Amino acid sequence: KLVDKQEEAIDSQPLYQEVNLYRQKLAENRALDGQSGITTFGIHRHDLAVEHRAKKMPANLCSTGEQKALLVAIILANARVLAKMNEVGPILLLDEIAAHLDEERRASLFTEICTFNSQTWMTGTDKDLFLPLLDHATFFEVKSGSIQEL
Repeated sequence: KLVDKQEEAIDSQPLYQEVNLYRQKLAENRALDGQSGITTFGIHRHDLAVEHRAKKMPANLCSTGEQKALLVAIILANARVLAKMNEVGPILLLDEIAAHLDEERRASLFTEICTFNSQTWMTGTDKDLFLPLLDHATFFEVKSGSIQEL
């Protein structure tokens, strides 16, 4: 769910009124936005409110590992939709993806990634976390300004 305090009043209206109020708010802010050089109202100003369904708990109250697992689930769900729409999976760039994930969550992540018909790049500072992928991936090491295949 996207959350923005400025839009709480808009969200309580029927859809056609929401659209009109949203357009009106954008128009009202146009001059201010032009002077300030930033857009003060719009979807980019929203926060994403995520809930851990099994725990019935807002993500911001979950552990770091749980928060990361929720974020990864959103990213992978989006990748699955893109793959279905385009008939080929997107290129995934996952920086420090294994950090903060327990062994079970890492295994699930790696299994899911291996089912995608796409190229995935994962980075990490602890290569041992990626050992379950030895038979499924090419490993590289960046050291002293050079890249070497392991």
